[in-house]
Amino acid sequence: MSNPCIICVAITGSLPRKENNPAVPITVEEQIESTQAAFEAGATIAHCHVRNDDQTPSSDPEKFARLVEGLKKHCPGMIIQLSTGGRSGAGEERGGMLPLKPDMASLSVGSNNFPNRVYENSPQLVDWLAGEMLKYDIKPEIEAFDLSHIHQAVNLSKQGKLKAPLYVQFVMGVKNAMPADKPTFDFYIETLKRLAPDAQWCGAGVGSNQLKLNEWSIAAGGHTRTGLEDNVRIDRDTLAPSNAALVERAVALCEKYERPVATWQQAREILGLGQPA
Repeated sequence: MSNPCIICVAITGSLPRKENNPAVPITVEEQIESTQAAFEAGATIAHCHVRNDDQTPSSDPEKFARLVEGLKKHCPGMIIQLSTGGRSGAGEERGGMLPLKPDMASLSVGSNNFPNRVYENSPQLVDWLAGEMLKYDIKPEIEAFDLSHIHQAVNLSKQGKLKAPLYVQFVMGVKNAMPADKPTFDFYIETLKRLAPDAQWCGAGVGSNQLKLNEWSIAAGGHTRTGLEDNVRIDRDTLAPSNAALVERAVALCEKYERPVATWQQAREILGLGQPA
């Protein structure tokens, strides 16, 4: 294969804490430093959450603004993707940072179970977030935790609520949601190709499933996500020393399957994004 593979690094998330792995970047300064190392290792998308001083999740637009400013300075060209996930806020608060006009933002188009709660994404909230992304010319990354989310994303695109071509991430391995099951993964790819032939896709595995999804995705010609948000370990007995170390592991898999790692210029072209502002 010669098609470049885009590597996304999910740097922090809402859940991992310093107690789980001291390398998890919490402050904006730590996040910028960790992302720069991951960028230099080969990641071209930074998936970003922000935290409060006590490590709890936040949706504070001011924190996001400082993070975006720092990433643009220290990771020139990298695609900045801000999270609108539901652990950091409720309702429209989840999209309070969208006026910052990042390159991308995550968008969950349906609800599903999480380990200890329902991840609620009402049709009204999904429509509002999608509308804000259109308003500010932000490309959504559809986070598909379930097969129905792929169908819903395609329906929203047909209604003009999401701009085509779609970029869909298959999230597998979240407890009480879709497990990391290879036949299901293959069916996800088949379904997306059938319903949206021009779409691009990415695979993300949670916890010990991260490496598995990295390999499945790279081998199948898709893109992939890694990072300390999803997994704090290199193996069962060893904490990951950094986000960059997890990116390096994905880069090694690209070499194994003879996939070039996408440069930031190639990633922007593949995703239909303009040059960085």
